[in-house]
Amino acid sequence: MLGGMSWESSAQYYRLANELVRERLGGLHSARIVLSSADFADIEALQVAGRWDEAGQVLAEAAQGLEAAGAQLLVICTNTMHKVADQVQAAIGIPLLHLGDAHGTGSDAGGAGNGRAAGYRVHHGAGLLPRPAHQPVCKCSSRRR
Repeated sequence: MLGGMSWESSAQYYRLANELVRERLGGLHSARIVLSSADFADIEALQVAGRWDEAGQVLAEAAQGLEAAGAQLLVICTNTMHKVADQVQAAIGIPLLHLGDAHGTGSDAGGAGNGRAAGYRVHHGAGLLPRPAHQPVCKCSSRRR
């Protein structure tokens, strides 16, 4: 998980990942997670200045660290930074679960089932969704295996 943008958003992703694992596996199972938490003040300053390439580089380097730590899938725990998802994906060899993969499927982090994206003013109209034309990297399901 690539978080910290904001920590409140990251906490929601962490909670949801563990709820899904508990639902699928039962008992006391929890998600095995590697988390890198960025300092949102640094990222937000780059966003406001329009320095998206630099923000993407910060996230790409953090993603490489997560991959080196054993992550098998990357999730960016914020809506806005999906603007640099392709840059992050290009820097790693593991799949990135893009917000656009789930958008419009009836699921969202808030559980409202409407697939809408919410976020800071900087992300609205920023071309975040839908994901560039390609097949989603995975299909998520809460069914127990």
